[in-house]
Amino acid sequence: MTAARETRHAVCALDCPDCCSLVVTVENGQATRLRGNPEHPVTRGFLCAKVAQYLEREYSPERLLYPLRRTGAKGEGRFTRIGWDDALDEIAGRLQAIAREFGPEAILPYSYAGTMGFLNGSGMDRRFFHRLGASRLDRTICSAAGGAGLMESLGVRLGTAPEQFRLSRLIVAWGANIHGTNVHLWPFILEARRQGARLYVIDPVETKTARLADKHLRPYPGSDLALALGLLHVIFGEGLEDRDYLERFTTGSESLRARASEYPPERVEHLTGIARQDIVSLAREYATTRPAAIRLNYGVQRSERGGRATQAIALLPAVTGSWKDPGGGLQMTTSGAFQVNRAALERPDLQQKALGREARLINMAEAGHALTSVAGPPVQAIIVYNSNPAAIAPNQNKVLRGFRREDLFTVVLEQFQTDTADHADIVLPATTFLEHTDAYLAYGHYYLQMARPALPRPGECRSNVEIFRALARRMGFDDPCFDESEDGMIRALLDSGSPYLEGITLERLEREHFVRLNLPENGDGFLPFKEGGFGRPDGKCNLSAEHLDYTPPVESRLGTAAAARYPLELVSSKNDESLNSTFGHRGWVDEQTALLEVHPDDAAPRGIANGDTVAVYNDRGRCSLTARVGTTVRTGVVRAPSVRWSKRSPGGRGINVLTQDKLTDIGGGPVFYNCLVQVEKCENAPSPQPRGSSVVS
Repeated sequence: MTAARETRHAVCALDCPDCCSLVVTVENGQATRLRGNPEHPVTRGFLCAKVAQYLEREYSPERLLYPLRRTGAKGEGRFTRIGWDDALDEIAGRLQAIAREFGPEAILPYSYAGTMGFLNGSGMDRRFFHRLGASRLDRTICSAAGGAGLMESLGVRLGTAPEQFRLSRLIVAWGANIHGTNVHLWPFILEARRQGARLYVIDPVETKTARLADKHLRPYPGSDLALALGLLHVIFGEGLEDRDYLERFTTGSESLRARASEYPPERVEHLTGIARQDIVSLAREYATTRPAAIRLNYGVQRSERGGRATQAIALLPAVTGSWKDPGGGLQMTTSGAFQVNRAALERPDLQQKALGREARLINMAEAGHALTSVAGPPVQAIIVYNSNPAAIAPNQNKVLRGFRREDLFTVVLEQFQTDTADHADIVLPATTFLEHTDAYLAYGHYYLQMARPALPRPGECRSNVEIFRALARRMGFDDPCFDESEDGMIRALLDSGSPYLEGITLERLEREHFVRLNLPENGDGFLPFKEGGFGRPDGKCNLSAEHLDYTPPVESRLGTAAAARYPLELVSSKNDESLNSTFGHRGWVDEQTALLEVHPDDAAPRGIANGDTVAVYNDRGRCSLTARVGTTVRTGVVRAPSVRWSKRSPGGRGINVLTQDKLTDIGGGPVFYNCLVQVEKCENAPSPQPRGSSVVS
């Protein structure tokens, strides 16, 4: 008998700028192949290594399939299966009791971008918590500082379209490991290089992209603002600025010129570790090559001066006038073009019904503080979805102390038994993006997408939309929005009045799968700032440099922290084969994220050889990793690919046991990449002992 075979469409919901269009081959209800949609202008028929193997995750025997109740101590991961009715009744009962005794703000949602889908990422969940009157979560952990910096300079989150990079003559990847974390931009860069373009990388780490570049500059972590000011010093000093563009489309150029004059190449060499002649050469080449494009990524903003660093880098295309050129400008994010009706989707007005005011705001980067120290009222319940804070949040020891409070009621919506799920009182099994309806923006291109379920959901998994809809009913919320269908939510989302969305309907998205936004074009493609049009009231780029002075991070080689005790600067940047902690269940990902890259000059005096088990520590904590000795990092810097599931580590501690929960200069983001440590060889190191993931049926 011939198997029933069909092709279905999906969208990758993971936190990546590429937001790929997917094609799924399904035979008798089971997926047999997953590939990139060849018709999508950015996906172009291929997938990254992470998602190309996603069916392994989809059909993993480790998938959570049924609701679970904790039977052991928090963190042990011991659970027993329960029914959905019991789970929902218990959650609703506990939340109602906490709201009565402490007030609803004692309840905290915790989520981020485990899915980038509008509905399952920020839809029915937001309605539920707004109606409840729960504390609001300031979702800062990834991009808040960079976004704030971009808004300071450009006033809107727009940038160069990926398709235009093929026209560039010089591409600067600044803190952007394109080959590892933005791979669908790479073919456009290859096309440009075949036409003679040069690719330069600015990154403390020798990434895949850096190894393929024409030039690699290695600043010390957190010194990017100084480097940007050094480049501007040369550009202004040698008269390489575009004076016409500055006069017509910017304000504050004299302020920026004065600030840049304070950063001559010799000073910037001291601050960044980059040779002064390389600073001068890059500045001249960038300013005189047309078109020149910068691909700026979020690693830059994970430092004390990260928001202002982003702001300064984003000023470079305005100073040189490269926004005028197809293939010029800068891309950090394109998300500002997706001008959807978020208020209709999320219903923040429901807070007025619950509280008569806006609920308090708690920064997710300070999760440890929120769970151990916040008063008025203290957090008594936390509902975690689309995130794994026990592994990914900074200052992990403090975070875990909070999660192990016996009086903290914890609910986790998950697909796998993560570190956070091990600490839950109730675990609810969630669908993957292949199993539910959703609509998707991108922050690396300009195509809006939608997908229906491509596969049947296993076991008793439910989508986030369904779970929060059911909880609303259990809580007695009778507002009509909680009965709204997924289609209704998408229609409300699209009804924003933005000209970018005109003519884009649910029916069209369902039929075409992806639709380019209605962006203004003049034959050269979308050039967002060719004639000004910045998102500020005067329509001009803000070059004011009042806040652009550089001070070395406290935890750095030039900072005021105890560098004598902790002389190495730790960078815990993204692992190429995983995405934050999403694929931590994979054995080969665990091996990759168990490494510490050390320069030979730092390894030798410590007696560390390749493959040795080492202890990495500071005053906040200690974890064990395997040394990989080589030149992927410079002397004085160590790198740990992140993020490993902590329970797979010896002692149950991962790299974020070392990172601080201090916040960035603007935007309130975490400073993951300003972290001083010491490293020593471990003698007779114990083997890792996996913990958790025990379910009693």
